[in-house]
Amino acid sequence: MKIATWNVNSVRVRLPHVIDWLKISNCDVLLLQETKTVNETFPSSEFESINYKVAIVGQKSYNGVAVISKFPTKILETSLPGDKKDSQARYLEVSIQELSLIHISEPTRRTPISYAVFCL
Repeated sequence: MKIATWNVNSVRVRLPHVIDWLKISNCDVLLLQETKTVNETFPSSEFESINYKVAIVGQKSYNGVAVISKFPTKILETSLPGDKKDSQARYLEVSIQELSLIHISEPTRRTPISYAVFCL
């Protein structure tokens, strides 16, 4: 299974590039971060028109993650486990075929300490 990730910094702005890339890459699963749109305005139909399924955790103007997959996708969790009040739209856990994927979008911190903690 070919899996890729892309920080799109607004899926609606980058949509033509993402669609073109999916068509030429033959990618099975694409993890998008910083989609910067709510679920209702995510361009799901454009992905569905090229036979991809979409799972989304959106947020207006900031954050947002999505899983774009050639295979049926079951959403397992949309917030950090143990933090049901998580409102940052940075976590999406899905099941695709027999594979479980956890998509976490962690903002870049420019200090050595936060980098080390993230890498743990």
